[in-house]
Amino acid sequence: MKITFLGSGGGRFSAISQRRMTGGFRIDNLGGKNYHVDPGPGALVRTYQFGFDPRNLSGVIVSHSHTDHYNDAEILIEAMTRGMTKGIGTIVGSESVLEGYEKWGPCISQYHQSKPQKIILKPNKYSQLNNLKIKGTGTEHGDPTGVGFQIDYRGFKLSYTSDTTYFDGLADYHEGADILIASVLRPGNRSINGHMCSKDFIKLINEVKPQVAVMTHLGLKMISSNPVSEAKKIYKKTGVKTIAAFDGLSFNVNYNNPKRFRLISLKDTQSIIHSVDQKLHKNERKNSYNLAFKHKEFDELSMVKKEK
Repeated sequence: MKITFLGSGGGRFSAISQRRMTGGFRIDNLGGKNYHVDPGPGALVRTYQFGFDPRNLSGVIVSHSHTDHYNDAEILIEAMTRGMTKGIGTIVGSESVLEGYEKWGPCISQYHQSKPQKIILKPNKYSQLNNLKIKGTGTEHGDPTGVGFQIDYRGFKLSYTSDTTYFDGLADYHEGADILIASVLRPGNRSINGHMCSKDFIKLINEVKPQVAVMTHLGLKMISSNPVSEAKKIYKKTGVKTIAAFDGLSFNVNYNNPKRFRLISLKDTQSIIHSVDQKLHKNERKNSYNLAFKHKEFDELSMVKKEK
């Protein structure tokens, strides 16, 4: 399994300023399937920028109805379903994401929900997602139906808190996690309503006792205070290997020994917009052309003529 962060920023002001990217993260080759989690603004562009293909997704997971978590979900669903022509993949989301709840959502249209399978996540509710189990985990955040999740793949557990304040019982949802990924908006003890700070994350790690902890969804104050230094402080307080996510961070997970990994910084060379390598430009165009035919992706005019 490989985890890649297509953005490590979070919160409305990080999203607006793009001081850090806000594309969420991918989980690839988890039981042979690929998932995109919380695809915020720029997720599609960042997918290509760091060398991935959105058409190979098996699922799109959206934790709640805030723009920095769902903005690019629909276009990724279109990629997953080959332009909404095939019933491929699964959308996993909170009640607000898929059905709407009071003033929140739905943030994925009925049209985009019409082809994939759907799973509505609720706290402590287990669902079968391809060849793994996924459980909704509770949050206390602006969206009352927002959820995190814990994925169980053959006994290996990956947890994601999503946006939440720290509360009594939060650790119970993530009990047994081998890897704990958390939204940590602010440094030190400077918490804000609906979000965790470093002090809160320390509490959570000490209770859950994961083998590896990852802090992401970093706000402007966290970014300005040096997230790597915060991660080192958290490690000293907990004894748990703690990673401060950065844009383009990728690492392979050893199921038997999650502590053994090597952090990789993906190069920004996969997009014509960002690359200055002309040879790559030619290969990119050639590969895109070949992939379009492989996936039977033709322009809409050709499709209309074919239907007639």
